[in-house]
Amino acid sequence: MTRKQQGLPQAFAEFIRHPTPWMLVAWVAALLAARLAVGGWSIVDTAIAVALVAFSPVGEWLIHTGILHWRPRTLAGVTIDSRLARDHRRHHRDPRDIPLIFIPWPSLIVIIAGLTPLAFVAFGNPGKGLTFVLTIATFLVFYEWIHYLVHTDYKPRHAIYRAVWRNHRYHHFKNERYWFTVTTAGTADRLLGTYPDPREVPSSPTVRNLHAPTATG
Repeated sequence: MTRKQQGLPQAFAEFIRHPTPWMLVAWVAALLAARLAVGGWSIVDTAIAVALVAFSPVGEWLIHTGILHWRPRTLAGVTIDSRLARDHRRHHRDPRDIPLIFIPWPSLIVIIAGLTPLAFVAFGNPGKGLTFVLTIATFLVFYEWIHYLVHTDYKPRHAIYRAVWRNHRYHHFKNERYWFTVTTAGTADRLLGTYPDPREVPSSPTVRNLHAPTATG
């Protein structure tokens, strides 16, 4: 499925037609309700949220390189290849296919089921644990929206978003070995050495076919 979006209202109308945003918003709402019920807010909650937001570009980079760009491996006759990695390869083959832009909903169920219990065991305090997981869930809503928007035909109108848009477009249409951050303009890429001058980077023959036999490096 492809689309032609021009403005933010049209892009948003398409965004909310897909299940993942609703799943994430429902998760955020449930966590927020639980956090408000628990109470006991302190400066530690702010510190947790700020630390997670500050770490998020590096987290994006690690997930993108280590999970989404995972090369299938065979161990004892068993191929290790996650749904996230398989769908990400399909996403690279057709960056304009809308459903492939989103976190696969079966994988999101696993993420929600895996992270939610942390709210009750992390920090030895349910309130602080809920703040931790709530911040992650809220960031994932932001991530889904930005990643989706970059892949629509909505044209950047402001410098900050234009830089984010350009960064991710380089990853998909220039060379898949660089520019791994999605919601920021190369923050973690600069830190971790994957933010070269695009004028000095050759176009990759495997940018649409990850891990093809002709890939090098």
